[in-house]
Amino acid sequence: MTEVAEPWTARISVRPGRAEVAEWLARALGPEATREVPRAHAKVSRPAPDVVEVAIRAADAGAMRAALNTYLGWVQLSLTTAEVARPPAR
Repeated sequence: MTEVAEPWTARISVRPGRAEVAEWLARALGPEATREVPRAHAKVSRPAPDVVEVAIRAADAGAMRAALNTYLGWVQLSLTTAEVARPPAR
């Protein structure tokens, strides 16, 4: 009998400070979550107005590491872009 390994799971929770930025972040990450990534799957959600969560399921440790590095990089890039694009305070 062959045992089936349990999938690896992780959840990234981001609170960017403003609901508008959280909405923008979720919309930026959404298309990436629908892409087929080898041995991993991600789902982007908004459990609260100012929170974005990325739930990741992966077949093995290597796939989880790759998925986490990828999504954390996209989160950082998106938030940096939002910060630069924000109009200056008056």
